[in-house]
Amino acid sequence: MSRIIDRGLEDQSVLIVRMGELTYDTLALSIHGYLEGKSVQEQVRELSDILLSMADKVEDETFQLIARFQPVATDLRTIKSYMKIGNDFARYGRYALDISFINDQVSGLKQCEPWTRDYISEMSEKVLSMVKTSVNALKKQDILLAKAISQTEREVDKMYFDYLQKLITAENANSKCVISSALMTRYLERIADHAVYVCESIVYIVTGEKVALG
Repeated sequence: MSRIIDRGLEDQSVLIVRMGELTYDTLALSIHGYLEGKSVQEQVRELSDILLSMADKVEDETFQLIARFQPVATDLRTIKSYMKIGNDFARYGRYALDISFINDQVSGLKQCEPWTRDYISEMSEKVLSMVKTSVNALKKQDILLAKAISQTEREVDKMYFDYLQKLITAENANSKCVISSALMTRYLERIADHAVYVCESIVYIVTGEKVALG
């Protein structure tokens, strides 16, 4: 027998999944704009604002569900986790906006050696795959898929710190290239962290287990 609260939980689940799909599109637009030297800041800003609005709606629905239905422990775990995931998705949007801003204001990738663009492109692909994994794991409530994100996260971390080391030891590096690429790799590393946080929340929703996947 279905409960009254189940409809509210389903609505919240649908909203969170929609946020995840929009998040991926927003990040892909911003990252590809950066790699191609194409201005997408206004488009990304609109999408980022939509994500913030959706996160606010998730939060509002969370408080309504708690106030109206006094959810049991398992329901409360899901509601709380959805609100956290909504905030993580909103952070994705903020990082996407930051990337588009750096592209417009510094556009330093054009000043970099070709290998730098290839390096950031590879790192970007890994990060976008992590975001897609987190969204798919959320849709399917798949804890095995969620836990599989750990390996890619370690690879992204290694690429980030290796790149910083390359910058430290580089001679006569172009200042715009250094600023732009250092910020870009940092944003990518942070996006990867949030993808891990989302997957940790998924494991918690399904099993009640608090895990550290990073």
